[in-house]
Amino acid sequence: MKTYLTTTALAVAAGLGLATSLVTGALAEIRIGASISATGPAAFLGDPEARTLEMLVEEINAKGGVNGEKITLISYDDGGDPNKARTFATRLVEDDEVVAIIGGTTTGTTMSILSVAEDAEVPFISLAGAIDIISPVKPHTFKTPHTDRMACEKIFEDMKTRGLTKIGMISGTDGFGASMQAQCKSVAGDYGIEILADETYDPKDADMTAQLTKIKATAGVQAVLNPGFGQGPSIVTRNYKQLAVGLPFYQSHGVASDGFIKLAGEDAAEGVRLPGTALLVADLLPEGDPQKPAVEAYKAAFEARTGTPVSTFGGYANDAFLILVDALTRAGSADPGAIRDAIEATSGLAGTTGIYTMSPEDHLGLDLSAFRMLEIKGGKWTLVE
Repeated sequence: MKTYLTTTALAVAAGLGLATSLVTGALAEIRIGASISATGPAAFLGDPEARTLEMLVEEINAKGGVNGEKITLISYDDGGDPNKARTFATRLVEDDEVVAIIGGTTTGTTMSILSVAEDAEVPFISLAGAIDIISPVKPHTFKTPHTDRMACEKIFEDMKTRGLTKIGMISGTDGFGASMQAQCKSVAGDYGIEILADETYDPKDADMTAQLTKIKATAGVQAVLNPGFGQGPSIVTRNYKQLAVGLPFYQSHGVASDGFIKLAGEDAAEGVRLPGTALLVADLLPEGDPQKPAVEAYKAAFEARTGTPVSTFGGYANDAFLILVDALTRAGSADPGAIRDAIEATSGLAGTTGIYTMSPEDHLGLDLSAFRMLEIKGGKWTLVE
């Protein structure tokens, strides 16, 4: 893999005074580990994450590193396999002796890495969505994406605004889909939402017409929600259009990328709504938006370097790296315990996903205001006013 720090990260580093020494005496390097699903079924998530981390490390090292010490990124491609992720996490801790780990593209791989990181007391910043990753709080585990529970709440807020109270759900049976399905069920009543139909599909299924036909035939359904990620939601979206269901259709933040529109097809994706990040609508952010500088800097750097559009998922990796650089700076040490404490004290750090303020009770540090409700129009992401 190529090694690629965006101007966002550099600005944070400069603003936080990286010219002062992190530790007493010189360090040969600061070793950071990563286990990312750069290939396999979750590659559309993991590939931009891997390239983002490589870009960030290359750029910060080109500017002299952190306090004059180079960052060494030791990265493995777990292919979306939780067993491989566990093996690589163990290798990162025991053999590579990293001081922190970024990764866990999916919920499944994250849970494997999490168990190793917690046992070894090494700080770990996950890039996956399930609420179980940080609830209950684990001492050494943090994450950058909004939780699936927050996604349900943001979607139900929008439905309530539109007068939609009776819905059907069609959920993937993968870790993310099953978790979000459960979270949506748990909070639906808080928003006056009644789930009249509840169907599932295997992520490997090539057609979901049967499940959608059942939902379409369910009396009283006013809208449909698809918790899931990967290629499954694209197939669901195409089938939804083919069946002419004709009801408002919502997806999860697990498909918030241009790749989803391409896979589903612009015609089929037209009108789909989902909660997403400011990164997908960078050009629509008003002046004065506190995330605008971070979003524009990352977008410009990534697209100029790779020639490909930014995605929400690469943004998660960008934010994880910013959080780690910020923590290293404030910790004044590359000791894993000191880094952990500093991550937990993150406050007001603007990234592409939101503005992070963590605490001992909150290892995510985002609220619903970090989500933007988006709608696909003419093959483009637009802000729902």
